[in-house]
Amino acid sequence: MNKLLMLSCALVLTACVSTGNSPAEQRAEIQAMSTKVKNDVYKESASAKNLVSKSAGYAVFSNAQINLLFIAAGGGYGVVHNNASGANTYMNMGEAGVGFGLGVKDFRVLFVFKTQKALNTFVNEGWAFGAEADAAVKSGNKGAQISHGITIGDITVYQLTENGLALQATVKGTKYWENSELN
Repeated sequence: MNKLLMLSCALVLTACVSTGNSPAEQRAEIQAMSTKVKNDVYKESASAKNLVSKSAGYAVFSNAQINLLFIAAGGGYGVVHNNASGANTYMNMGEAGVGFGLGVKDFRVLFVFKTQKALNTFVNEGWAFGAEADAAVKSGNKGAQISHGITIGDITVYQLTENGLALQATVKGTKYWENSELN
């Protein structure tokens, strides 16, 4: 069990690091991921593209999450785009939670901020709390996912599972913070 926990923590920490070498390469990689995730969401939800274009801004994150019985942990990276100013803020994220769960999941999240205040609060304070019930079995283009999250405030959330096998029901807190090397 100890080795499994150590391996799980290593996977989560690895997920927090972008693979590009220079800051410019890392930013380009994150932008490419952001574009792909938005396009994938637009295919799944006809109204998402209109919602993003009329919003104060959006954020896209790449995440890895591990659930071991009663503990959940995760990490990732992404970008927040302010539609009014055109500015991008590159960020990291980490999460921890409690509840019942087992599995590992690699997923992408698109946050759509309906107000400038919601976007600013996300960038400046970076905390999110919620509950999640999730079942995912996916490898590449095969498999399926069922995800339901609780969103508070003026934020709409779309989640896409890339790969993973997970069954969980957790309450968790997530911290988002600016990546000082990329901003």
